[in-house]
Order: sequence, then structure tokens, then C-alpha cells
Amino acid sequence: MAENLGKEVAILFADVVGSTHLYEAMGDERARETVQQCLKVMREATEQFGGTVIKTMGDEVMATFPSADDAMSAGSQMQKRITSASQPGADGTRVAIRIGCHFGPVVVEDRDIFGAAVHTANRMTSQAKAGQILTTASTVEQLSGEWRAFARQIDVATVKGYTSEMALFEVLWQPEEATSMLPSINWSAAPEPPAGGRLRLKFRGQEIVLGGTNKTAASMGRADENDVVIKGNLISRVHARIDLRKNRFVLVDESTNGTFIQRDDGEEVYVRRDSAELTGSGVIGMGRLASRGTPLAIEYSCE
Repeated sequence: MAENLGKEVAILFADVVGSTHLYEAMGDERARETVQQCLKVMREATEQFGGTVIKTMGDEVMATFPSADDAMSAGSQMQKRITSASQPGADGTRVAIRIGCHFGPVVVEDRDIFGAAVHTANRMTSQAKAGQILTTASTVEQLSGEWRAFARQIDVATVKGYTSEMALFEVLWQPEEATSMLPSINWSAAPEPPAGGRLRLKFRGQEIVLGGTNKTAASMGRADENDVVIKGNLISRVHARIDLRKNRFVLVDESTNGTFIQRDDGEEVYVRRDSAELTGSGVIGMGRLASRGTPLAIEYSCE
């Protein structure tokens, strides 16, 4: 008998990376104790942040949480406790875990959960490396601003049950990583554009000029009302806009998956729910990196 049809929760999978190798390196008894200790930490962190352990499967825990924030807090706690406690063995072996999470509807039946969201969370775990927490764009949308600041898109992947690719986000659980996760912009070193400077946008034979006697703003996204209409499964309806502010052209991202700016001088900037100045020339990619000359590349140049 199914209960709570379509109930939305954060589903989290955590497993010990390379447990087979641990048994070879440590011996059966010590490895089993190590895995059991990891499972204990996972369970305690789940309960500490209001979650429910649905089941354990060998070296893996599946848990649910009322909110995405609770799941990330628990996942971060798991990573911190297991990483800090792990001491390298004689052969350099360290104990590590990987975590995947997704927020979505599940069917609860006989104290277990089912549904596409469960498969998606499991897929995030299989994509994660040791020490990582991976999640989806829709889960990032559920996070508070504080947690969202620690999320960055790292890749796209094909997920079973979905016809299109899905963006993968890593959630950083070590605060010092967050300060260096994006390239810094040296505002003071940016050249001062001349008064009346212009910006040219080129996309699939279309050209838009901003500044001078032309318009001072342009929007980009998959909705037809945008100035630049660009279709793609990682692209939001209104993905980003470019504004002319005090003789500077500023890209403002308003999307789920962020915008990638690749300048021709080699600098790369990733912007999500934030802004960055456009200088020189380069390529703008919506939701993913876009190489010059490819169908999803928006070329820009400041004059």
C-alpha cells in the first residue's frame, strides 16, 4: 500500500569510495569496522539535521530530508567528520565518501521510497568523486542563499529516465574552497572604455550593437521575447542580460545554470545570479562553456 504519493523530499545517497580496496588493504575485520564507523557517522549526521535513514546497503546509506538545506548540512557534516578522522594506512589508503542528492517527489511504501527522483539522486552519487557532494540544478534552486553560494556547475551528464542532459553541481563543504572556486575579476585593471563605447553581439548571423546611439541593454534566453533567442535544455527563459552602466558593459546572470564568459585573452569567468563586466572580446556560453564558432556561442567585442 503506497502512502504519501508525490511527497517532495531531498534524497541523499552517501557511500564509501573503493570499499573493495579497503578490504584488500586493511584486511576483512579492520575494513568492516571502518565501513561500519562511516555508516554510523552518516546515520548520526542524518538524524542531527532532521533526516530519516531509509536503508543501508553494504557501504551505502540512503536518507531523506525535509529540505535541500538540511540534506546539504548533513552531507557536509558527513564529509567533515570522515575526512578529518581518516588517517592514511601503510599503503597511503585513506577512507573517503561520496555523496549525491536530489530534491523531488517520491512514493513512500513500506518504509522505502521509489520514483524517478530516487534514481536521479543515485545517479548524482555515481558521478561524484571521493570527497564530493553532487546535486542537480533543481536542488540548487531549493537551497537558501547561504548554501547556494557554495554550489558551482561542474559538468553535464545524461541521466537515465531523462531525454536531455542534466547539469551537475558540486556543493563545496570546505569554506576555504569557496573563496577560490571562481576566477577573480581585477576590476581596477580593466581598461576604461571610451565615452560612447560600443559592444557588438553576434549569434548565428544576427548582430546587436549596444552603446553609442544604439540601445543600452539586451536580454538573452530561450523565450522568444529576448533580444537574443537561444534554445537549449540548460538555458533559462530569461537567462541573462547585458546593461550599459557608466560606459561599462555588465553581464547580469538571472539563470539556474549560470553563464560562462571566455575572453580571447584566456580569462574565464563563471557567473550565476551575479554580474561581471565584459571587456575586450570573447564568447558567452549559456549554461555551459561554448567554443567560438559552435551553434551555442554568442560572440562579443567591445569597441
